[in-house]
Amino acid sequence: MIGLLIVDDHPVVRDGLRGMFTGDGRFTVLGEAADGREALTVAAAVTPDVVLMDLRMPVMDGVTAIRELKAAGSPARILVLTTYDTDGDVLPAIKAGATGYLLKDAPREELFRAVAAAHRGEPVLSPAVAGRLMGSLRAPTPVKESLSPREREVLALTAQGCTNRETAARLFISEATVKTHLLHIYAKLGVRDRASAVGAAFERGLLPLGVRVDGPS
Repeated sequence: MIGLLIVDDHPVVRDGLRGMFTGDGRFTVLGEAADGREALTVAAAVTPDVVLMDLRMPVMDGVTAIRELKAAGSPARILVLTTYDTDGDVLPAIKAGATGYLLKDAPREELFRAVAAAHRGEPVLSPAVAGRLMGSLRAPTPVKESLSPREREVLALTAQGCTNRETAARLFISEATVKTHLLHIYAKLGVRDRASAVGAAFERGLLPLGVRVDGPS
């Protein structure tokens, strides 16, 4: 089972999400929190696999909570679930360390798939958020070293939600080689994980506009 922590300042939203996930045998709700500060306390107590994080909350907002969870060394994957998809919401959340970003109008099965993908460490962005990212690209930020053609291929497949094994199969290389390319990509982009690499790549114009960014179906 995937253990969840639900963080949202609206009790009705928390109740709805709890009912949705407890009705599916793949998930268990370990705890709830009404703001970011409470989320830090609950996460330390119950050690969730995935945190469903709202962004705009009193006491401590979601982006700050994401940063604090990462700084504390929490192993939880963080999936933002919010009604906001502005540039000022999406990019800071991804940079802070969110594994995925979904809107609250996502269908039930899409949300289930997203949580499972986030649990595997795969970047997940709703189509609306992916479109927002692509539409808000600024002038590319210089990268310490340019990505090689193979690194760009690995990054593009990662953005599509491919696992290391799937990427290796498509490129006819080993999983170890894929991992090596990802480590080089992280170093060049100044990030630490797959989701941050995808977010940084879009922000810097390193991925083609036609790439599909979502979780595996």
